[in-house]
Amino acid sequence: MKHKGLSLLLFLVAAVLAAHAADSQPLTTTQLMAWLAAGISNGRLVRLVHERGVGESVAKDQIRQLESAGASGELVHALKATSAAKSSARPAAASIPSSLVQAALDARAHHFHEEELALRQVLQSDPDNAALHFALAAALRQQEKWDDAFDEVNQSAKLMPDFPENHSAMAYIFYRLDDGPNAIAEARTALSMDPQNAEAYQFLALALYSNDQLAAAVNAFLESLARDGNNADTYYDLGITLHAAENMEGAIDAYRHAIHINPAYWQAHSNLALILHEQGRLEEAIAEYKEAKRLAPEEASIRNNLGNTYCDKGDFDSAVAELRQLYRDHPEWTQGHTCLAHAYMAKKNYSEAVAEFQLAVQQNPIDSAQHRMLGEALLLNERLEEGVRELRLAVELNPDSDMAHRALGAALFQQRKLSAAEKEFREALRLNASPDNHYSLAACLMSMDRYDEALAELETATRLDPERTLYRARRDELMKLMKETNSR
Repeated sequence: MKHKGLSLLLFLVAAVLAAHAADSQPLTTTQLMAWLAAGISNGRLVRLVHERGVGESVAKDQIRQLESAGASGELVHALKATSAAKSSARPAAASIPSSLVQAALDARAHHFHEEELALRQVLQSDPDNAALHFALAAALRQQEKWDDAFDEVNQSAKLMPDFPENHSAMAYIFYRLDDGPNAIAEARTALSMDPQNAEAYQFLALALYSNDQLAAAVNAFLESLARDGNNADTYYDLGITLHAAENMEGAIDAYRHAIHINPAYWQAHSNLALILHEQGRLEEAIAEYKEAKRLAPEEASIRNNLGNTYCDKGDFDSAVAELRQLYRDHPEWTQGHTCLAHAYMAKKNYSEAVAEFQLAVQQNPIDSAQHRMLGEALLLNERLEEGVRELRLAVELNPDSDMAHRALGAALFQQRKLSAAEKEFREALRLNASPDNHYSLAACLMSMDRYDEALAELETATRLDPERTLYRARRDELMKLMKETNSR
């Protein structure tokens, strides 16, 4: 990033200036409007109003404009109370620039490019307004224009060095640029200036998470929520961190809090569904995915994950319907083909299964498992030569896969290449002495009339998995055959 060294020097100077700042200047309605556009929480703005006061007599029109930008009842009450006190000694507030009001409305509508243009227009007539630079930085962040956002935060810090949100914003920019150490340093600077700053704790937590300091990140998220317990994003990020720390119940609780605060938070519904799926709570997961899909019907990942959940539930018709709709809406989507192939396999539609496995192989041509599953589907589709070719490739890509060796052995067995099949079955058994591998080798040995060896393999398979009736049945059949053969 081009300004990193400059940033550290500037913020060290800013911290010194802030430490020696006398009385902070009273706020203006223009500043409040800009900070609302920038996404600073109402709780934080209420605290700023109480700490710094308002240097103007606020009119009803300005109150309505601030409310249109998202000002809460608590913030409006604080403004009215501050404005009413000693109102005769205060000048009437200057009009909030119409372009700034529009920028705030654009921000609420997530029209960030339009917000940027409106803010640049306001700054032409008021270039030394730190709040406007801060708001512009927020609009640029939303568009991932990180260098430009960096410059605007720097300008805001030069003009208002005692404003801790400058450091919080820089912490977030560094976090998004994968610079964890600088992100942590900036967040801690913000907290040294304002220990009650919930956003600074939130961004500190994100930076700690990016540095794999999960326990410290969780603590920082909790500190943030202790100061602003109504932030759905903080609960959402806490859920991600707890999931990474394998605290599943904690993550579920965090996502449910995020949804309680913001029921339209489709990402929280989707992430909650993901954990429920991992826990085997498939019906609950499906319900959450359906709600996420209702809220964000164009989001491809939701249909993909819902289709996978249907597959794991065994509802293959629903899986096929969901994934087929996904590919109609998003032909560029590359995931989900393996799941759809398994659904077709369960429905014994082997030709469609082959087509889906072929797409999966195209997307990941060095994945041994994908080639193995394609090979097995080709065998079921009576395309023996093609199946053998895929299975040989699966073994070549991963010589340590017992499943690939066993599948290739089964294909060679179908071709009546018994010695080659035996070799593959023995390699599978060397890699994994599972009951299935013993059984497969036994079947091959039986076809080669090597009954004593086959019986030994079946005895071992039966001992390893005594509940599997197939092994006992084949063993008993072989023993009967051997007895009949010996009696002739």
